Amino acid sequence: MIFDIIRLRTTFISFFRIVFITATAALLTTDVRAQVPAPSPTATPTVETSPKPENPQPPVEDAQKVQPENLQGVPAVAPNYESNDVTLPELGRVGVDLMNQRPLTLREAITLALENNKDIEVTRQNVRISEFDLRAADGVYQPRFLAQTFYERSVTPTASFFGGGANGEITQSGLTSNVQLQGSEPRFGGNYEVLFNNSRVNSTNLFNTLNPSFTSNLSFQYAQPIFRGRRFDQNRRQIEIAKRNLSLTDTQFRQRSIEIIVNVQRAYWDLTYTLRNLQVQRDSVKDAKDQLEHNRRLVEEGQLAPSDIIASETQVANFEQNVYAALDEVNRAENNLKNLIAENKSDALWSSSIVPVDPVDLDAPPTTLPEALGAALGNRPELELNEVQRDINQIDQRFFREQTKPQIDLVATYNLAGLAGTPSDGVNPFTSNDTTRERINEVIARLNQTTPTLPPIQPVPPAPTQTVSSNLTGGNFSSITDIFANRYPTFRVGVQINLPFESRTARAQLGRSLVEGERIQTQRQQLEQTIQVEVRNALQSVRTSEARLRSAAISRENSERQYESEQRKLDAGQSDVYKVLERQTALTTARSSELRAQTELNKSIADLQRATGNSLKANNVEARLRK
Repeated sequence: MIFDIIRLRTTFISFFRIVFITATAALLTTDVRAQVPAPSPTATPTVETSPKPENPQPPVEDAQKVQPENLQGVPAVAPNYESNDVTLPELGRVGVDLMNQRPLTLREAITLALENNKDIEVTRQNVRISEFDLRAADGVYQPRFLAQTFYERSVTPTASFFGGGANGEITQSGLTSNVQLQGSEPRFGGNYEVLFNNSRVNSTNLFNTLNPSFTSNLSFQYAQPIFRGRRFDQNRRQIEIAKRNLSLTDTQFRQRSIEIIVNVQRAYWDLTYTLRNLQVQRDSVKDAKDQLEHNRRLVEEGQLAPSDIIASETQVANFEQNVYAALDEVNRAENNLKNLIAENKSDALWSSSIVPVDPVDLDAPPTTLPEALGAALGNRPELELNEVQRDINQIDQRFFREQTKPQIDLVATYNLAGLAGTPSDGVNPFTSNDTTRERINEVIARLNQTTPTLPPIQPVPPAPTQTVSSNLTGGNFSSITDIFANRYPTFRVGVQINLPFESRTARAQLGRSLVEGERIQTQRQQLEQTIQVEVRNALQSVRTSEARLRSAAISRENSERQYESEQRKLDAGQSDVYKVLERQTALTTARSSELRAQTELNKSIADLQRATGNSLKANNVEARLRK
């Protein structure tokens, strides 16, 4: 009897609600049609940019009857569109084989990203380029070896008796070789040079006592700066800058690695959220369908009106829309993660279905604001980059300050010579006997036998016979021996001065480097302040995400209880379908919100690691070049 009374009461309430909704809809429709007058059959409707009371627009049902060409070029857009297709596509992703699942941990994703990411590879190449630049800069102190050997033959005309040419020319041929060693001293900026010359000469010169002759020469020269360039010069500047640039690119490599790690973490947790949210939406569809079947049984029992089924069916359709919207989010999140970790567009990973396997319930690091700020100031690569820039600026200041000094160099040269050859067998006009004078005296003597009138020509004292020293007799080896015996040395020492009237250029460059140092210091202060803001925001975001996660979990638990309670009330006739559906929607939203809160907490932890510069250490990653 009690159940019959409850069933009659529920039927009466449902019938009253249907009558009330139908009457209200009729009144609203009549009121709207009464307010909008029907268009005149002879009037041509126009499109206005602003409403005018005296010429109102026709109602929708009448506007659909107007021909498109009468709307001043504005066509009607799908005026009578209806979708009769109720079939749903399968839950698949484009280009992904759902049967080919790839379990993936966060560490594996980070490793793949660091190995395959193109930005990381470019940064690695930049570091290697800097290494070669350092080697090239350091190569300036490597000795340079120069050598040449050549054969030369020359015919030189001469118009003087003292030129030594018997036929008015001198023919000379020879083979010359020289070896040179040059280099710089890295400690005090000195330059040294060692030069060895060796030649063999054949000549037709009548005055040569050695033919062929062998000449050897060995010289040492060293130039030492006294003021400018003694402590610091251009070569040492280039080496120091190359070292700092290598440190700079290495820091940039670590900075880019941290950015990649953070991006992979965020993409990984986004994919985790979208996959779980997709499951939540699918579970919501299942719950909605179960509720629909339950409502149908209540209708058959007479506890619900048949019109309540429409609301339940609409709920199922709405939840199905949410499923495909969640599927689209999964596709985007998965492609984003694959773009970070895949080697190239042909990687087999693109056709796999990635399944994150790491637990999502991460614990926030227990850190305070002073600890986080201290870690950030000690680990952030941006501060290291600024430090390297400051070091390079100090190198420039030191160099330009050195260039303002006067240039005074101490130059010393020591030369050793050697000479040897074969004594010449030719006739020397200065050392040979005067046969012409003797013949003339003979003629005069004969003439004087008959008429002694011509005095004889007085003999000229003969020139002393030139002899070749035994030290000069020998071959090429003998001339080289003279060098090592130090028989013919030459030593020279002096000072070389180069003073400009005014070192305006050097002073201007020094002033510019000083201003550049001030700018770098200002940038560091600004950078430290920016890092402080990022650390504060990241730490606050972690704490806020923790609070949101707790609230979201409580909200989800309460929504489950409210939904179950509302279902029991509906079965007891104390509620209606709309409240049940409302509780069902709230439960789905609460479940998604809890997943989102957990994901945001994990992403906030990743952001905090980046803000404190601790991403590499926290994820057990050692960023180094691949040999």
